[in-house]
Amino acid sequence: MEVQWVLVCHGMVTLTVVLSFLCGHSPIFKGTPIGWIHYFLTFGAWDYLLRFVEFVFGSKGTDAVLSVESFCCDRPNPLLQIIYLLILGSTYFITAKSSFVYIPGYYIVKYMSFGAVIIGVLLFLLTSFCDPGTVNSKNVSQYISAYPYDEIIYSEKECPTCKIPKPARSKHCSICNRCVARFDHHCGWMNNCIGEKNTKYFMAFLLWHFLLCLYGAVAIGFILAGRVKELRIVHILTTYYGIEHSFRSLAPRVLQWLVGTYNTQILLLVFFALVSLLLAGFFGYHLNLCLTNTTTNEKFKWREYISLQKKISEAKASAAALKAGMNNIELERSSKSKWRGLWRRSEAKAETIVAKRNMYDKGNFQNISEIVFPLSSRQAFQKPYHKSE
Repeated sequence: MEVQWVLVCHGMVTLTVVLSFLCGHSPIFKGTPIGWIHYFLTFGAWDYLLRFVEFVFGSKGTDAVLSVESFCCDRPNPLLQIIYLLILGSTYFITAKSSFVYIPGYYIVKYMSFGAVIIGVLLFLLTSFCDPGTVNSKNVSQYISAYPYDEIIYSEKECPTCKIPKPARSKHCSICNRCVARFDHHCGWMNNCIGEKNTKYFMAFLLWHFLLCLYGAVAIGFILAGRVKELRIVHILTTYYGIEHSFRSLAPRVLQWLVGTYNTQILLLVFFALVSLLLAGFFGYHLNLCLTNTTTNEKFKWREYISLQKKISEAKASAAALKAGMNNIELERSSKSKWRGLWRRSEAKAETIVAKRNMYDKGNFQNISEIVFPLSSRQAFQKPYHKSE
């Protein structure tokens, strides 16, 4: 029974950490343990590490840690790409070595699964090494024609680093040191920006790896169920050990037997299940962005814009309320009428509703077509955009 409780506790802790890391920034978790864990994972742990290193090794130790951080996070490097390939290769090897032998048609499954992994690697290479849509002096006019300015979160300006006009929806990536069209984010796992020309490969990468992990989890689940049935574990437990023939009584014993006999497969099952959940979350998030023709960068821009407009509205409302209050005092002094003052206060409570107006959202079908067939590649067949239009 102790083994089962260890597995349950491990699963709960893992789920809590994953949920906190991915969703802890949400306002609904503010002031909750999920929010605290998110802060610790994203900011607090690193801050405490720097303080500890400075306390033990002094400023030289802190400088060394910060230089490692700069190498890993502030400039292109293949570290995460190598880690991805190592994880993929070792996971496939362990799965093939430990589990394929239990699957009927061993060689067919072996070659099909190897082909599926190769497709995953090809999508990884396409996303990593495909040009995301680099903007330079030669093609900047093409991107300006493809993406008009909305005059809300994008307006005409020059990139201070590249010294060229900055097209709408583009951003200068400080890591790659280049402007990228329809910039979404810089992906460390790809060692590349995700932009106009490689978003389709990135989406295919997420979907394919989600399906791979989901298939792996389901296949290993069927393998374990088949071993329990083939070796008649339920019959042995009920006949020879006197265990009651009910799910509540048998499940912990069967799980204990599986952990002791097929621990490698159990670990692989948990790994595949967790990674598939993470990939499903990432794919769902980015699919929603694609369907609404929004990028991660724009999502943050809209959040900042709406927050700023709300603050401006609140400031205007406060100023209006203050002015109304001063007028009320004068009216009360002159007419001694408190009812009129109350009426004036109610008028000052009008609020301005801040709405998101995304001019790039043209419907799901058109939005997806722009991901598959980037706008800049179609400009030769389209009429250039002019502000007067």
